[in-house]
Amino acid sequence: MLVLVAPGQGAQTPGFLTPWLELDGAADRLAAWSDAIGLDLAHYGTQADADAIRDTAVAQPLLVAAGLLSASALGEVAPGAVAGHSVGEITAAALAGVLDDSAALQLVRKRGLAMADAAAITQTGMSALLGGEPDTVLPHLEKLGLTPANVNGAGQIVAAGTMEQLAALAEDKPEGTRRVVPLKVAGAFHTEHMGPAVAVLDEAAKELSPADPKVRYVSNKDGAAVDSGAEVIARLVGQVANPVRWDLCMETFKELGVTALVEICPGGTLTGLAKRALPGVKTLALKTPDDLDAARALIAEHSQTA
Repeated sequence: MLVLVAPGQGAQTPGFLTPWLELDGAADRLAAWSDAIGLDLAHYGTQADADAIRDTAVAQPLLVAAGLLSASALGEVAPGAVAGHSVGEITAAALAGVLDDSAALQLVRKRGLAMADAAAITQTGMSALLGGEPDTVLPHLEKLGLTPANVNGAGQIVAAGTMEQLAALAEDKPEGTRRVVPLKVAGAFHTEHMGPAVAVLDEAAKELSPADPKVRYVSNKDGAAVDSGAEVIARLVGQVANPVRWDLCMETFKELGVTALVEICPGGTLTGLAKRALPGVKTLALKTPDDLDAARALIAEHSQTA
């Protein structure tokens, strides 16, 4: 069984969209999306520097646009399930047919702006803890006042909170943790600090007309497969201020009998987690169009058991 996954914020790098815009029709699609949401996606995906694309209001629509472009370039795909990490859930919702591309880009534009505004209220951030057991790491984070914003499995938990709290974590790592790595994000996403963004998205959701998923949609909230479009949207709204349970998503993939996982552009992060947490599952990360042929071959081999 094939699973198609979409990465979240932090996966973007300067110029990563450049080779994708050489594909037939890609530049025109991106230009139309840019006009629709009032953001020059081509500029940010090809010319902007790392600081510019770290901006939450830019990074989020840029990632969804990249995911939709790269998934479209794969051609007809029949995955057994789709999922996304954090903002990648909006990409996954489009891949599942819950939202069309235009609605997905409109929603993620509002999400990025709302989360950037929420992040500006208090100086906050996120750091990844590599290694360590959850039974040890989670109480340690609670002691420091930090939230386990992403429980990613494969020995990775992302802590979020104020910069002072994260500085204390860097000085006082949980037992068994090898490293604490600050992430290239501009706020404490998936925590109570994002409360104001939830209210904005709740209003935005009222303008949507979601369809029920055409393929199995696995949610970050609890790893559950959601079969209602309205429920997918409700979860997208609430998830902004609640932890991402990617570990539970991978458990669901395992229970469903996943045999291959393809991560759409900019791939790498989720395939890395899958290699450690889902041994025996074939993985492929779409980074440039040079990866498309190998991805299509893997999809053809494994979608037959979807």
